[in-house]
Amino acid sequence: MSLKVGVMASGRGSNFQAILTEIESGSLDAQIGLLVSDRSEAPALRIAEEHGIEALSLPYDKQDRGAFESLAGDAFEAAGCDYILLAGFMRILTPAFIDRFENRILNIHPSLLPSFKGLHPQRQAIDAGVKFSGCTVHLVTQELDSGPILSQAVVPVFERDTEETLSQRILEQEHRVYAEAIQVLSQKTSACKI
Repeated sequence: MSLKVGVMASGRGSNFQAILTEIESGSLDAQIGLLVSDRSEAPALRIAEEHGIEALSLPYDKQDRGAFESLAGDAFEAAGCDYILLAGFMRILTPAFIDRFENRILNIHPSLLPSFKGLHPQRQAIDAGVKFSGCTVHLVTQELDSGPILSQAVVPVFERDTEETLSQRILEQEHRVYAEAIQVLSQKTSACKI
């Protein structure tokens, strides 16, 4: 039985699309049970619709994040999701939501954590003058970008790089490494169910 994942996305959905492509090709033993977005115009919602995946656009109020998270959490549980994948979800989750799905929320961050946490990590890498950056798949904890690391990919930083060019090269690796990390979880989950 394959791993069932839920996805949270705010934007274009490129990581969501990459994961979906790996699933549809048979390279990734998982299924997407539900996509939840905090933005009704998010392209990720259209991708879900085109592929017959259940999707919800839920209202998000910065003053009451818990209301959004409660609805999303209930929907993920109703869909039977084993894990929740943050795929360009541009909100910080509350401790209550993280506790509800402890060790079951994955994020991908465009740096080699623990370096360059938070916003604009590609710009941080260029400004620091590092020769290598990359991306990290990690479990989400209450400390921002600090959960246990599941997988990383290294990307060189060139002298001519801008935030945009480095971001694009890192994104290519995000698409690969996120699916690989999910496949490892799928294999572990299958082994535990035997």
